Amino acid sequence: MIGKKNIVFGFLYLVLTASLGPYMVVELLPTVSEAQLLKQQDVGPLQLLAENDFEDENTMAPISAKQLAMANTKGILALNQLVNANAPIDSMKGGPHAHGNLEAVLNILAGLVLCFLAAPVLVKQLISWLFIAGALLHSGSLYLLAFDMAWAGTLLQIGPWLVLLALLTAGISSLIWLQTEPVRD
Repeated sequence: MIGKKNIVFGFLYLVLTASLGPYMVVELLPTVSEAQLLKQQDVGPLQLLAENDFEDENTMAPISAKQLAMANTKGILALNQLVNANAPIDSMKGGPHAHGNLEAVLNILAGLVLCFLAAPVLVKQLISWLFIAGALLHSGSLYLLAFDMAWAGTLLQIGPWLVLLALLTAGISSLIWLQTEPVRD
């Protein structure tokens, strides 16, 4: 059964890609939490100044332009640090995590469809390997890029085209050879 390897690969790859969620929580969120705390420490006084019509809360005298500029600067820097701390998580969520999950599920579905195709064995093998190679070269490359392996960027260009070719080949093959009963290879 040719589709079996896609189903097995799909489930195992889904475990790998889904495990990025706990990785992001354990490894990346502490940095975000620290940046969030710092932001609150630095923006909080600025909020108090605004609530007090920019007067010193102890003396109720207007604050100087220098004090306001310093408070603004600290607040802006803290906000920037928070944005920078969130960037790796956003990059991970939008790249390898989402695409890897999708391509894992695509492999599972492709494996199931391959079980019902009465296509020649070579066509079925082509579809099967295109889906696996497409997933590894697309979201697999995104994984490597997320972990600062820049050389993976060259492979990244091939993966999406393989996934699209696999989808096209599977669609045309389904149009021609799809059966209602599983096919034994």
